[in-house]
Amino acid sequence: MTTELRVLRDEEWDVWSDRLDLAFGGLVRSAEKLAIRRDLTEFDRSLGVWDGSECVGTAGAFSFGLTVPGGAEVPVAGVSMVSVQPTHRRRGVLRAMMRHQLADVRERGEPLAVLTASEPAIYGRFGYGVAALDMRMTVDTVRLAAPELPGVDGVGLRAADPVAALAECEAVYARLVPTRPGRLARRPGWERIGVRDVPADRDGAGVLQCVLAEVDGEVRGYARFAVAPEWDAAGPRGTVRVRQVEALDPVVYAALWRFLFGIDLTSSVEVASRPVDDALPHLVADMRRCEIGLRESLFVRPVEVGAALAARTYRTPVDVVLQVADGFCPWNEGRWRLSGDAAGATCTRTSEPAELALSVREVGSALLGGFSLTSLAAAGRVRELRPGALAAASVAFGSDVAPWLPHGF
Repeated sequence: MTTELRVLRDEEWDVWSDRLDLAFGGLVRSAEKLAIRRDLTEFDRSLGVWDGSECVGTAGAFSFGLTVPGGAEVPVAGVSMVSVQPTHRRRGVLRAMMRHQLADVRERGEPLAVLTASEPAIYGRFGYGVAALDMRMTVDTVRLAAPELPGVDGVGLRAADPVAALAECEAVYARLVPTRPGRLARRPGWERIGVRDVPADRDGAGVLQCVLAEVDGEVRGYARFAVAPEWDAAGPRGTVRVRQVEALDPVVYAALWRFLFGIDLTSSVEVASRPVDDALPHLVADMRRCEIGLRESLFVRPVEVGAALAARTYRTPVDVVLQVADGFCPWNEGRWRLSGDAAGATCTRTSEPAELALSVREVGSALLGGFSLTSLAAAGRVRELRPGALAAASVAFGSDVAPWLPHGF
């Protein structure tokens, strides 16, 4: 077999996109979805592997900014659209694409690559570590009262067309980007994902709706949702399916949830993605009446370990030498001295004795503060080489708020 890996050409996109969909089950995409995918495709960051005239592998990346602890925005490659045709598995196609892609990310000066994984086990061998979790929640709104906080009655709610309200919602989203690790600063065009409403994807729900929350005439939050109606012998028992809720302060957040809890002809509210430290479980009177689940969301791969660790701040002063293993990107191998605090950090090569040993995958998992070094050590993935180094570094790597990825890519 002779294959060629090359950057995607404009005239190859239709075949490339079709083969990508085929690898994920061959579902027919709507014209709207395909149009958005093409508009967002960064051709110079997209790869195809070709066996003659047949596309047998695909991979792409999107350019984002990612918030890290301390609020800085770091340029990252959002890896996506990765596939290998079943006929060409176990022939090095994926490895070749990953190697080419990470070298390109390094050349662009981006210290991190990030992704969401359909099968997480695939990407660990390429140095990606899970760095953030999603919380999903279903609330029984018949048995639980709507959230109340002092001041919620002063929040005005206004129904709006989701597309017409895009600019107002994006302004709220942009103000929230620096407030939590894992949030993405997006290029223009990505806002369309949040209001995409293809009838075939509604799964029994109605049209996408939007409500804006205002205080003194200023939009300070919004909710996007759809209602899935259902009836039984006792009457209506529909479900409010929440797509996004964003708010600039706790009172507006509570007001939006109170509205969602009180929608007529419904008995439950479902939300698929919130931070693990979200306020919602504390806004209900009885968590036992809620179904709560967790799953991995964001995976982080340090491409330049020194730059990645220096990009964030640290909760407490830290001065530690890390022995980093990275078999896939050997330029990261070796000892790094990390020194930093709440004001900033440096991370440089050193010949000093190592105090902690870990792989680049564990660096990625700890980088946003979502997973502690002590928990990774308990799993045998971090080794303490100097007594006391682990506890001190673990506290320093923490984050006041949990990392969260607000949407996929």
